Amino acid sequence: MGFDTVTFTLTAGRRVSLEEIESAVRNSIPVAVDDDVRKRVRRSRETLVSFVDAGRVVYGVNTSMGGFVDRLVPVSMAQELQENLINAVATNVGAHLDDHSVRAIMLSRIVSLARGNSAISEENFDKLIAVYNSGVVPCVPEKGSLGTSGDLGPLASIALVCAGQWKARLDGETLSGAEALRRAGLEPMKLSFKEGLALINGTSGMVGLGSLVYQRARRLLDVYLRVSALSIEGLRGMTKPFDPRVHQLKPHLGQREVAAKLWELLADSGLARNEQDTEDVLASEMGTIVKKGSEPIEDAYSIRCTPQILGPVLDSMNTIAGTLADELNSSNDNPLVLPDEDDVFHNGHFHGQYVAMAMDHLVIALATLTNLSNRRVDRFMDASNSNGLPPFLCREEPGLRLGLMGGQFMTASVTAETRALAVPMSIQSLTTTADFQDIVSFGFVAARKAREVLTNATYVVAFELLCACQAVDIRGAEGLSSETRELYERTRALIPYLDRDVTITDYVEAIAREILS
Repeated sequence: MGFDTVTFTLTAGRRVSLEEIESAVRNSIPVAVDDDVRKRVRRSRETLVSFVDAGRVVYGVNTSMGGFVDRLVPVSMAQELQENLINAVATNVGAHLDDHSVRAIMLSRIVSLARGNSAISEENFDKLIAVYNSGVVPCVPEKGSLGTSGDLGPLASIALVCAGQWKARLDGETLSGAEALRRAGLEPMKLSFKEGLALINGTSGMVGLGSLVYQRARRLLDVYLRVSALSIEGLRGMTKPFDPRVHQLKPHLGQREVAAKLWELLADSGLARNEQDTEDVLASEMGTIVKKGSEPIEDAYSIRCTPQILGPVLDSMNTIAGTLADELNSSNDNPLVLPDEDDVFHNGHFHGQYVAMAMDHLVIALATLTNLSNRRVDRFMDASNSNGLPPFLCREEPGLRLGLMGGQFMTASVTAETRALAVPMSIQSLTTTADFQDIVSFGFVAARKAREVLTNATYVVAFELLCACQAVDIRGAEGLSSETRELYERTRALIPYLDRDVTITDYVEAIAREILS
């Protein structure tokens, strides 16, 4: 299932990509479904209706839910039961998610329901799509999801608005859900058996939010390879450790890709050093007694080991992308009604452990990137480790000026905060619901945490990039490689060489926003 490139029509038989979700959300592209998807949705509902007519007992259809799973409820009370469900679990608190995140969650739910195994009625499926296309954005408080039995709280906030309740934003104004639908010319849903469950009992909250965070994180990593090359030039690092020939001896794909990219980016650099030149200088200094050479034969790990550090970050991100895409393209609620099998399956597809662990791995990857960036910042600041740069990159009036000293305060603080946030959420399970939901994923919390860590990482990298450009100007920007010059010039369009002390907060924010995001 996927998107038509012009109309963003969901079609059967092709997977939806994370890139398509982000593009549809950020460009406010309306979504539609083709006839095959519509037929599948209709058949799933018809199959469930046949089970009801046959007197089968199905969870959420003629039973209550959660801790009341043992209570039998007549189908005649279906609408009241389903509306009670979405009201009872819509208990999230805190700040409301931004519009893009909410729309990504809604679209992820539409993609899952479009697989035609959730037994939502075609009418209410169409209404969910209509709400998404109308620009009505439900208010979704961000804290409180267990991430198991689905993202009940976040998805219930969306379901309530679709049913004409709760609160929503439309054209920048916060309204009651009923008023938002009225202004959009939409009728609220009337929920029948299983339909409240179909709307909220899934992983679409963590998938939608996680997909946007992942896409931004991957772009940061891609840019960070160029930032790394520029920093290597600014610190006069050696290029031979990135020679692809030596990386053939270690078969990690990410390491090989990072090394090859750095080798390419630094190919014609006049600032990065040739190891043979260093060896020749040291050979000429060799004598009959032990003495200090003019420069070391190897660089510090934060330069030399870049492929070995960012390689696993790249490999991890590729795995995370696959996990998110698999979850996006899944039927992830309970029970599932499979028309081809003519059967209903009580299952645990709503459990978010896959996404929770993927988001924890994303946090670890971003924390690793942040650690590397923090160490490079330290080398730029410390004259004893920078291969000839002035302390704190302050060439003019050192002492009267403090240079970029203060920026390191920020990066140290943000790095420490990031490390504290790297404690995994996916192992923090707490039992709830009278021990019915006795092991939970906290996947939505993990996705929120990954979003926060991404913001932190971006600030640290922004300051490293600022330092690299300052160092390059001190050494002579004419020596830049043809590949790193473009990044240098884009940065210089935002921030000049600093020969006086100024507040750099706006500069760091501009780099984070306009270059790294």
